This record gives sequence, C-alpha cells and structure tokens, in this order.
Amino acid sequence: MEDRHHSWLWGIFLAAIVLVAYACTLNAGFIWDDDAHLTNNPCVIGPLGFHEIWTTSHAYYYPLVLTTFWFLHKFVGLNPLPYHLLNVLVHAGSAILLWRVLRELGVRGAWFGAALWALHPVMVESVAWITELKNTQSAFFYLLSILFFLKSDAEESDPRMRRWRYAISLLFFGMAIASKSSTVMLPIVLLLCLWWKRERIGLRDAVRLTPFVLVSLASSVWTIWEQKFHSGALGSEFNLAWPERFALAGRDLCFYLGKLFWPHPLIYLYPRWQPATGTLFWIAVFAFFIVAVVFLLIVRATRTRPIAFAGAYFVVSLFPVLGFFNVYFFRYSFVSDHFQYLAAIGPLALLGSAIAVGLSAFDLPSITRRFGYAAVLITLAAITFRQTLIYHNPETLWRNTIEKNPAAWLAHLNLGVLLKEKGDPDAAKAEYDQALQLNPNSYEALNVLGVWELQRGRVEEGISNLRTSLKLYPSYAFASFNLGNALLQQGKLDEAITSLQDAVRSDPDYADAHGNLAVALSRANRLEEAVPHYKEALQWKPNDSGVHYNFGIVLAQLGRNQEAAAQFKEALRLKPDYEDAKARLRGLGYSD
Repeated sequence: MEDRHHSWLWGIFLAAIVLVAYACTLNAGFIWDDDAHLTNNPCVIGPLGFHEIWTTSHAYYYPLVLTTFWFLHKFVGLNPLPYHLLNVLVHAGSAILLWRVLRELGVRGAWFGAALWALHPVMVESVAWITELKNTQSAFFYLLSILFFLKSDAEESDPRMRRWRYAISLLFFGMAIASKSSTVMLPIVLLLCLWWKRERIGLRDAVRLTPFVLVSLASSVWTIWEQKFHSGALGSEFNLAWPERFALAGRDLCFYLGKLFWPHPLIYLYPRWQPATGTLFWIAVFAFFIVAVVFLLIVRATRTRPIAFAGAYFVVSLFPVLGFFNVYFFRYSFVSDHFQYLAAIGPLALLGSAIAVGLSAFDLPSITRRFGYAAVLITLAAITFRQTLIYHNPETLWRNTIEKNPAAWLAHLNLGVLLKEKGDPDAAKAEYDQALQLNPNSYEALNVLGVWELQRGRVEEGISNLRTSLKLYPSYAFASFNLGNALLQQGKLDEAITSLQDAVRSDPDYADAHGNLAVALSRANRLEEAVPHYKEALQWKPNDSGVHYNFGIVLAQLGRNQEAAAQFKEALRLKPDYEDAKARLRGLGYSD
C-alpha cells in the first residue's frame, strides 16, 4: 500500500483525509470545560499569563497546553476556529507520526493502521473538543518521543547521533507529560517496543530508561495528588473497595475494546456503572486479560507476537484510567472516549496490519486491494464526519447526550443553565429538577436551583437549597458565594461575611466573591478589612468599574482621598457616563 519513494505524498494524503473528516469542527464553538481551560482562564485571557501557567494551579496539570492556548490567544483572541483547526492539524500530525513509528517497528500495513486510528469515530471527542488539545498535543510529543527513541536504538547509527536522539526523545517525553500526564506509561511502552524489535530486554535497556521512569514517577505522584486535593476526587463517590476497582478495570477494558470494533452508540457521557454489580465476573475478566497478555508475551510464537504487543500496549496505556486511581471525571462516568485516545493505537494498528496481511494473502489485483482499503476508510470518515456535528455547540452536545443517556444528570443540569441564559427559566427549572432527581447528591444542581428560587423571590427555599449544597460539599465556592449574597440582601451581615469568607477560602482567586465580601465588610464598618479584598478583586477583574467605584468609597471613608480619587477616575475611564463617580470626585475637590 505504501510507495517508499513517494512517502511524503502518503503523509499529505493522510493529513488531507483527516481534515476532510473533521471539516465541520471548524464551524463549531466552545463547549463544556473550555471556559476553565481557555475562555475564562486568567492565565490565558488575563490578568495572569505565561509565568503563572508554570507556577500556579491555574494550569491544572497541563501547563504546556495552556501555554499553547496563551500563544494562540495573543494572535486570534477567542475566535474558536483557530483552536479547532489547531486541534485537527495536531491530530493529523500525530497520525503521520504514528505511521512513521509503525514503519520504524516494521509493522505491515503501517499507513493503513495509522489511518484507521486517525479516522476512527472514537477519536472525535478528543479532536472536536478544544479542551482535549491535551490529548492531541500530548500524543504528538509522545509519538515523537517513541520515534526518536527507536532511532537512537539503531546500532548502525553514529554514537553521537544516537545520544542526541536519545536526549531529544527524553525532551519530547517531558513535553508530552506537560501536555497530559496520562502519557506517564511511555517508559513501559518503550520497553514493549524494544521487546518487539529484539524479543528480549536487557539491563542496558533498563538503565537507558531510568530517566524516563523518574520523570514518569514524579508526574504520577503529582497527578494523584492533584486529582485528590485540587480537582476534588474525594468523597463517597470515589470510595471504592479494591475488589470493585479490579472489577471496574475488567469492565473498562471490555468497554473500550468493544467501542473500537463497534463504535455505537458514542456518547459524551456514558452511563455511570454501579461498581459492585457483577464484581466477581468482571474481576475474572480482568484477570483473563492480564494472564492472556502475559502468556502471549512469554510465548515466542511468531503469529502471536503482534497480538501480545497490541494487547500489552492497550492495557498499559489504559492503566491510569482503569479505576485504580481516582479521577474527578469518574463522578459522571467511569469511561469516556477521550480516555482511550492513545490506547486505541494498539488494537487499531493490529487490525490495520491484519487487514493488510489478509488482503495480500489473496492474489487480488492492486486496484481491488486499494478499493478495499478505501471502502473501510471512507466508511470510518463518514461516521466521524457525522459524529463531529454533535460538538457544534453546548446545546447540541447536551441534547444529544440526554437522547442517548437520559440518566446523565450533568447533561440535564448544563442544559438547564443554557436554557436559563436563553431566557426560558421554566424549561431550565425542569432540567434542574431532573438533574436532582437523577442525582440527589448533586451539590451543583442544588446550587443552581437555589439561585433560581432566589431570583423568583423565594428566598427561604433558595437559601435552604444552598445550605443543602454546602452540606454535601462544604468547599463549594459557588454555593458559599450565592448564599453570602442572599444573606447580604437580607441584611444579615455577619452570616453573609462568614459565607463569603468561605467562598474565598475555597477559591482564593474568586474575584466576585472578594468583591462582595469587601462590600459586606464595608457595610459592617470593617473598612480596613475590606481593603485587601477590593485589591484582590481588582487583581482578577481590573476592568470592573463598579469595584473601582466601591473601593473608592471605602478609601474616602478611611481618609485616603488621593487613592480614592484614583479609583473614581479609573471607574470613569472604564465607564465615562458613571455619574456617581463624577459626583464623588467633585466631592473630593477633584475635577472629573
């Protein structure tokens, strides 16, 4: 299938068919979680920036991805098209790299295997979702690392060149880790690659991989800590017994493998399984997977080596998301298409090779074989093209999710939020109620329902919902903020201050919470205490004229007239028709 003399043409063709399959994403917008990582992330859109991406928790644990967003935002702002285009191009680049890696490993049908992976509809979630640049970018560097490592292992190359390639491979691994920490399994993957090439692994190989292992271990420890203490993967939803975790791993492996061979239905949020259901059966399934893979790795039969390699790669790559470690996303579902973006390479490369070998075994004309390849790829591309339409906008995404998984409480909740923003509060309320019915422990649903009640004058009902939300999750900053605002409106200053203090304690960068806490402290005549919270609010929202104005009032009351005038002037600069600010300036003896 591949003409080595025109390999660059095959690379261009592979990229071209990926671009065609994902053409609809170029008209798509931002969806869920894009706000946290991009559109509302202070490191990307300000007031923070590059330095804070690498030194604060705002980058989550994807600093290199946020760095990419930061650079792109400097040139294109928040136009979604360039971000989608970048994601598609990086995915296409990864497909080309996968082809080169498979060729380096001597895998037959390498181009076709890479194309199967690139066009498989399971990949759509990673490519059509801007936030999942985490997947595409990390895969790009991950494959570069493998490619350079394999080239550094070539004995016929110059020793100096081998050292350089090894160093570059380690660098790319670091870049992959900084893009997404699920690439921590690369050292084991490299061992598998060496085993595939030589059928043995020596002490020298272990020594060469030591720096990779150290990077992997450091990233693993950090990620486990981050998921637990920063992302919030704590509580009853994550308290699984070890037998349940092993059962979950067995069920996950079957699920992911099944989706590769029959990708229907593909759902943004799959039903969340009850871990205890069929525990013994799924433990047995997991044990079978592991024993079978180990057996095939040990047996040196030529025909089973590809199955052993693909199976081992599949299990190893999925290991971080099989349930042995808590991942915050497990609140919604234990599985997701984007979790197997890298792992799918193994089975799909094996399938591509099997098809290529199978077609070659028959004495068929070249045109017939090419027609067979084309039929498979066109079918996949068509399914992928259709799947990308689901990611056009948030409402399309949530409605499709509910259609396929009516029990997806998060989809009902987020659809409700969208309906409220569109001016349909009654429909929004119905979605909130449905979300709460499906998950009575959803503190998010109780929070938005509480706000809905407050906005309709049902103060006691609203406050009750907010308090219940905080009982379920005491560190939920949004509920503390909304409760503090409700109490402030009731004139219960001490209670309001306590609740707003809880909000800023849970989220120290919550600008609105700092601003409202400053207002509450001001009303309680605790002016000096209010000052640092006004400053903190303005650090995150420097263009908020109202905060500047309120801060000016407090400074004037403290007798700091010059500073107060500066705040009033800034409020006027941001809002030239701000009559109250003009009056305050005149009262201080300044011309507006």
